[in-house]
Amino acid sequence: MAKIALTHPKPPYRLLEEKLISLLQSCQTLKHLFQIQTQILILGFDQNQYITPRFMATCAQLKQMGIAQKVFDKNPEPNTALWNSMVKGYAQNGLYEKVIFMFSLMTSMRFSLPNCFTFPIVLKSCLKCNALREGEEVHCVVMKSGFKGNPFVGTTLIEMYSGWGKIGAAYRVFNEMVDRNVVAWTSIINGFILCHELVKARCLFDLAPERDIVLWNTMISGYIGIGDMAEARNLFDQMPKRDVMSWNTILHGYAINGDVETCERLFEVMPERNIFSWNGLIRGYARNECFLEVLDAFKRMLIDDNVCPNDVTLVIVLSACARLGALDLGKWVHLYAENNGYKGNVYVGNALIDLYAKCGLIMNAVDVFKSMDNKDLISWNTIIGGLAMHGHGADALGLFFQMKNSRVIPDGITFVGVLCACTHMGLVEDGISYFQSMVDDHSIEPQIEHYGCMVDLLARAGLLPQAVDFVKQMPIEADAVIWAALLGACRVYKNVEFAELALEQLIKLEPKNPANFVMLANIYGDLGRWKDVARLKVAVRHTGYKKVPGCSLIEVDNDVVEFYSLDERHPLTKEIYGALRGLNRLLRSCCCEDIRFL
Repeated sequence: MAKIALTHPKPPYRLLEEKLISLLQSCQTLKHLFQIQTQILILGFDQNQYITPRFMATCAQLKQMGIAQKVFDKNPEPNTALWNSMVKGYAQNGLYEKVIFMFSLMTSMRFSLPNCFTFPIVLKSCLKCNALREGEEVHCVVMKSGFKGNPFVGTTLIEMYSGWGKIGAAYRVFNEMVDRNVVAWTSIINGFILCHELVKARCLFDLAPERDIVLWNTMISGYIGIGDMAEARNLFDQMPKRDVMSWNTILHGYAINGDVETCERLFEVMPERNIFSWNGLIRGYARNECFLEVLDAFKRMLIDDNVCPNDVTLVIVLSACARLGALDLGKWVHLYAENNGYKGNVYVGNALIDLYAKCGLIMNAVDVFKSMDNKDLISWNTIIGGLAMHGHGADALGLFFQMKNSRVIPDGITFVGVLCACTHMGLVEDGISYFQSMVDDHSIEPQIEHYGCMVDLLARAGLLPQAVDFVKQMPIEADAVIWAALLGACRVYKNVEFAELALEQLIKLEPKNPANFVMLANIYGDLGRWKDVARLKVAVRHTGYKKVPGCSLIEVDNDVVEFYSLDERHPLTKEIYGALRGLNRLLRSCCCEDIRFL
């Protein structure tokens, strides 16, 4: 007769525990959290060793560490699980100093001792906030607590010391480890790569008793980082087993090292592709300024593969649309992003602001900015710069004040936009004040872009002597952009003396650019100095260089077409010029005899 296994029913308190833990795991809002907390208190589970750590974990997910801390503080003798929940929660929320403080409190109170789960979190936090002394102190506690040989703790110590460039200390930890698994070998090899000691990293790689795909990829990435694609490919070809991550690694290597053709060939022979493969190809095109190819690859991705674009894809494509002026495709991507869950994505939002600003639809950019619930520094910088570029200086400065009131700390890029706004509005004194505030109040060291804005500000306002004096007093050498801005202002105010000075400097910096000679020739022409115009034309001829022809881009039927003056490369050249001639005849028949299109 078969025996029937008897199962004892769970006691009621255990069922309640499981129910509350399940509710905490599915909790998504602060209101729901408070409701669950009320039930925990009513049922008397506020000191429960299973529920309380789960409650703290939920607080961390909702970024409510203040609530977690209050619950923790009510526990007279918290166990190690509670300490770990608090430490992990603070780490998840980027509050690394609080992690170190909690660990210090834990070791001083001696209610509970840290374990192998505590140390890795604390050591990583020390690295994140660059707390070298505290990290070394935690290492001492590791030694005293008997976790010296623990592989998880040892690996984290290696990562910590490597991150600080103390590869000698990392290697000592590695040598002291009893159980050196493949993760430990990968960590120390990666440490040597981070410290730019690739020869030693390769020696350890060759000595490793076991090599998994991650270790192979780590070594290959090391060679990619120094631009040695030959050795990276050699290792890739030697791999006994490759996964899609391996293919993506070498693909990314060719992309960042500028070998677009090999990147394309490799992509075509990949046995499997995921979103990172497509992003690697698209990013490679963008990195090498092949923006038309970015759009083509994106369209192919949507049609040929079962891979959906992610936020990285959309940002790269939107940036390419901005560079090409492909507004219609950019609007389609905007709609796609909203319909596929990226409406609140801050990175996509920033790319959309940039797209609309560069394509001339500044109010669309403002609408996107206003619709964003979460804004980062790049969001503020992009809209301020866009408004300034379009001549809306007052709006740009108004947003700058809003930015400061929102407690967002401006950086150097912010002040480029602010100074640009002052330039367009002719606010010389305000511009000087902002420049000084950048240095005195925000401790931002001026870069060449900031000096260029100041020179442009003074020059556009007609203060050419002050602009030249400013250039002479700059602690860094003025570049061609600054001298070109000065030369442009000299034409407006017909100042030959400073124009000749600017051209003299431009010839030194850009001897192959005839456009600078043309600018001064125009100034001579405006003043009727035709002999000087002729002299400059001869000087340009003697340089042997010709002005690079201007290139135009036009978007037709969701495709971007590039053309030059009198260009005949387009397959529909005959039809295009035929249409132009037809328009010319039509205009002539309407008494527009002075218009000449061809």
